[in-house]
Amino acid sequence: ESSLQMKHTGIKEEDNASTVTHFVLLGFSDLPNLQSLLFGMFFIMYVTIIIGNSFIIVITRIDPTLHKPMYFFLTNFSFMEIYYVSVTLPKILYSIWTQDRSISILACATQMCLLLIMATTDSILLAVMSYDRYEAICNPLHYPLVMNQTKCTQLAVGSWLSGMPFQLGQTCQIFSLHFCKANRIDHFFCDITPVLKLACGDTYIKEMYDYEVDILLATIPFILILTSYSKIIATILRMPTAEGRAKAFSTCSSHLVVVILFYESASITYLMPKSRHSALSDKLLSLFYTVVTPMFNPMIYSLRNKEVIAALRRLLDRA
Repeated sequence: ESSLQMKHTGIKEEDNASTVTHFVLLGFSDLPNLQSLLFGMFFIMYVTIIIGNSFIIVITRIDPTLHKPMYFFLTNFSFMEIYYVSVTLPKILYSIWTQDRSISILACATQMCLLLIMATTDSILLAVMSYDRYEAICNPLHYPLVMNQTKCTQLAVGSWLSGMPFQLGQTCQIFSLHFCKANRIDHFFCDITPVLKLACGDTYIKEMYDYEVDILLATIPFILILTSYSKIIATILRMPTAEGRAKAFSTCSSHLVVVILFYESASITYLMPKSRHSALSDKLLSLFYTVVTPMFNPMIYSLRNKEVIAALRRLLDRA
């Protein structure tokens, strides 16, 4: 009977070591009457994200007027958003549909690592995009030479790869801990804070390491963004005509809105002291930056961008 109980809970204590074989993502199981509504809502969100970001990718590829560094980085950003939500939303939809909320430790670690890498890529790409706008507005004569195809490719590849060593190390640090308290994660995906809550012993050092990594990978790109935009704004204000100022600002306003949305939600989630976290606030904030923001980003970039709107009209005219 005791062995069956151990198998059922997936937890066994032996010399203070952990033999948890799987976790259970509780997600939104505390809302049993809303499971169908939640499934429909998340399914619509997922489809909207795929279609919206695919639209950005396709239209920037087929319209020659959008073959510019700004839209090259935007294409990378849209690819990243699709990949980002595909790490979490299919699992959420499967869990709601089947009510099977279990996830193996390896799958949990993989999901966390991919999410952290994508979040870092997101942050660095936003910094690269702000640097592109800085060169375009502050150094327009040298812009084609500075932001050539080779430079753009190097910046894009660097954005995708830069966070990998840090986040692989961070994930290994977390999953080297022993889990002896329970195997139920009060979240809808494997995030740092809810997983650390299940670890036995003192996790203070690990939490501080994670906090420092988060600070490093969020602050450096944010400082670069602030520096770029301070110079951009100063340059725009020195322009002689209102029309010139409006045109210059319109090319970076969409990016600025996305930066604010991303950093506001991510900083509250990951930089707020762990003692002030609640399961509900973690879920709502995580939902915002992992699902809601990627859903609105294509709308922000298309509806607020005259070049994208013009490209869409040309595409519809040819159809």
